[in-house]
Amino acid sequence: QVQLVESGGGLVQAGGSLILSCTASGRTFSSTVMGWFRQAPGKGREFVAAIRWSGGSTYYADSVKGRFTISGDNAKNTVYLRMNSLKPEDTAVYYCAARPGVVVHRVPDAYDHWGQGTQVTVSS
Repeated sequence: QVQLVESGGGLVQAGGSLILSCTASGRTFSSTVMGWFRQAPGKGREFVAAIRWSGGSTYYADSVKGRFTISGDNAKNTVYLRMNSLKPEDTAVYYCAARPGVVVHRVPDAYDHWGQGTQVTVSS
């Protein structure tokens, strides 16, 4: 079983930055895809970014491309999401997710393990 713990959420003004962290523990695999999703009130969970643990390839939703950066630290089993130029529409609960293998999916159902979520609020 894989456990994921997120941290780093908070309240920030529009145009500001935040860094989210997600640390994995338990039965982790070298071939893993780590993803970030978000869910705003009244909306479904949407893909934000993903990284292929082996090789480090990264993928982004169009809405965050150029503003968000996903990265990983294998030694710490931690994935980060640096969020710059934040907008009020980025306000949501952000979730870290993991799935075994190398195929990157952008749908929540493809991921087996989830963190508890961390709130990000961007004020205008």
